[in-house]
Amino acid sequence: MSTPHNKAEKGEIAKTVLMPGDPLRAKYIAETYLSDVHCFNSVRNMLGFTGKMQGKEISVMGGGMGMPSIGIYSYELYHFYDVDTIIRIGSAGALQEDIDLKEIVFAQAACTDSRFAYQYALPGTFAPIADFSLLEKAVKEARSRGIRFTVGNVVSSDIFYNAYPDAAKKWADMGVLCVEMEAAALYMNAAKLKKKALAILSISDHIVKGTELSAEERQTGFSDMMEIALSFAE
Repeated sequence: MSTPHNKAEKGEIAKTVLMPGDPLRAKYIAETYLSDVHCFNSVRNMLGFTGKMQGKEISVMGGGMGMPSIGIYSYELYHFYDVDTIIRIGSAGALQEDIDLKEIVFAQAACTDSRFAYQYALPGTFAPIADFSLLEKAVKEARSRGIRFTVGNVVSSDIFYNAYPDAAKKWADMGVLCVEMEAAALYMNAAKLKKKALAILSISDHIVKGTELSAEERQTGFSDMMEIALSFAE
């Protein structure tokens, strides 16, 4: 069975999928960390791979940029391919002074400026949150490795070049740790479909300080984030 965006047949995708935004990062993870790798998707160059790590079958697939994109790919994985867990691994921009480049942020919850939840016709505002069991495992793994991390609220934005100049400050004033573009939609799909999700983010740039990593570092330099996610993938 295939979809308009994924040519995989049922059984080719593991129950747990790691989902970076960049398909080249998915390829890098598969080639670096997994054995017996095969590519199950190349539609629109959104590469997906399944392989093994310490005897466990794990898949990794690009999710694209923004909530409409990850909304499509995560929904299809959950709904059509019986995936149980999606762990987003990606970059984010820090909003707090005490968060550094390459620091890990575990997104306990995700605010958003998106209208993604409109489809549910809710009588109020939905709060997208991570699966606690995944969050707990991620925190335990980071502590065991002595990796610096922060847990808390992030914001998933539809807007990269924002015409509203105070947007970042407004979110920062509410204690939001960083800004990215996908977690809220992933968490909403997981909630609606009774699945599990967690976003593990590595800081690629600092909105307040004006510092940033190179493009190459963004693609391959987030080893801590990748290894934490792989450590408890089942």
